[in-house]
Amino acid sequence: MEIATTTLSQAQGAASAATAETSLIGNDFNTFLVMLTTQLQNQDPLNPIESSDYAVQLATFSGVEQQVRTNQLLQGLAERMGLSGIGEYSSWIGREALSDAPAVFTGAPLDLAFQTLSGTDSAQVVVYDAAGVEAGRMPIVPGQTSAVWSGEGGGGVQLPAGWYTFRVENFSEGESIGFSRAGAYATVTEVSAAAEGPTLVLSGGVEVSPTEIRALRA
Repeated sequence: MEIATTTLSQAQGAASAATAETSLIGNDFNTFLVMLTTQLQNQDPLNPIESSDYAVQLATFSGVEQQVRTNQLLQGLAERMGLSGIGEYSSWIGREALSDAPAVFTGAPLDLAFQTLSGTDSAQVVVYDAAGVEAGRMPIVPGQTSAVWSGEGGGGVQLPAGWYTFRVENFSEGESIGFSRAGAYATVTEVSAAAEGPTLVLSGGVEVSPTEIRALRA
């Protein structure tokens, strides 16, 4: 219902803007006619303005008016395309999406998905808090692609609720050979329109582009 209300508000706003701009064009045209009439009434009878000059003025105003109307139509088209994008992704609402975006930990375990690098003989999921500071590590097996994180931090301490991000550090013979990506699943709660296209809102309020989603599940 919230999405429908947002969409309706956007449509009403666009319609109001279009109406206001159309009214502005009409007012400008009336002003132009008044100025043209005044010009005709006050011209020098001995040196009248050429009729071709009036035609040029009228053609110039008409060109500007058409350009404004063209901009109106293009803006309306862009807005409709944005709203159609919302409809395209509305079926994702309520499903769980995997991304590298910060995940909200509320005390319930988080499902993680990741990959280890080739040549790895041991690996760890590194947990970072909202400030980007390492908060804990969880050992995994090379080739493992998923795990459940229960909120455990360094020294087995339970971490508080908040935002957390994840990466995998890969080791070979005890030496770090680099990091690989890791992400958490979060529920899609909303789809909203933005200037750059549709935006997905995940549980906890984090916003991501649909292109940042790496997997989707029921």
